[in-house]
Formats: sequence, structure tokens, C-alpha cells
Amino acid sequence: MKLFISDKKESLSSWWLRFRLNHWPCLWCTGGKIQFISSDLRELHVSLKKNLRTLNRVGTIYGGSIYSSVDPYYMLMMMWILGPDYVVWDKAAKVKFVRPILNKVKIRFLITEELIEKTKQDILEKGEIVFDLPAKYEDEEGTVYASFEKTIYAASKEFYEKKLASKNMTSAFKPSKRS
Repeated sequence: MKLFISDKKESLSSWWLRFRLNHWPCLWCTGGKIQFISSDLRELHVSLKKNLRTLNRVGTIYGGSIYSSVDPYYMLMMMWILGPDYVVWDKAAKVKFVRPILNKVKIRFLITEELIEKTKQDILEKGEIVFDLPAKYEDEEGTVYASFEKTIYAASKEFYEKKLASKNMTSAFKPSKRS
């Protein structure tokens, strides 16, 4: 169920991905629910409503639920889009709680073709890139309740492995060698 107007469609494989993510305990427990993932994985919609999992002491949605329900999506989307030859990490986040959330809100994550091309080009030239992506929780009337800026790190896997080796660090992508 799309929460925003979009010309993109959901495929059987993106529907199945949405189903699995919505039942993954660390995402399910946030109270957020993925409502739509486009077949090209460039658009994702999440809804959040007040319920027993999200309720705080003062009767609004808990700030931890608000942030955690948006946390992984830009990183996951960039990982899916760029593929296995790239490394993608969340680097930082800024959250602004604008007003208390009492009812259902929605958020859209959108990765444009221009961003993908610029990211690939910058990685080709520099090996790595850090960039910010905005998002906001809003209601059906467009009233903003919380805004976010996610800072994403992306690099070629080769560049990342060399960077780790130069710092004598173990990669998160290979099992560490233990003696």
C-alpha cells in the first residue's frame, strides 16, 4: 500500500523483501511498518502509529520508536542498489522532533538516479564518499512531526579493504583470523 504518490510499482520480490523486513524482530519492535518497496529498491514507505510498542509515559509515540523506525533504510537501500562491490555504512544521524506524534504518520525514503550516478562517480574518483539524505515523518495533511538527516558512507570494497589493512583493522565483511 503506497503512502505517497509514486509512479513506481512493487514487484513480487520487493513485496517478499518487505514482508521479511516487517517480520525481522529488530524492525518489528520499532512499531514502524514498511508499506511499500519499489521493484527497483529506490523508494520505500514506512508508517508509524501509536500502539503498545510505541507508547511513551506521556501518551505520545516514544522518541526511540520514532528514530529507530527510520534508522536502517537509507543504508539498506544504498547497499541493495550499489551491490556487492561496494561497502555502505550509516555514519551519523540528526533528528529533530518537531511536535508530539499522537496519530499515524508516514515517511518516504527516495534514492534518485542522479544520487546513484554521483555516488558511483565520486567513488570511482576518490574511493569513498560521505553524503547526507533527508527524510521526514508527516501526517496525511503534510504536517511534519520529525525530520531526519542520515549521513551515509560508501566506498568501493577494494578501497575499503585497503583502508582497513593500512590501519591494521579487521573487515566486517570477512571473518577475523584468530590464533
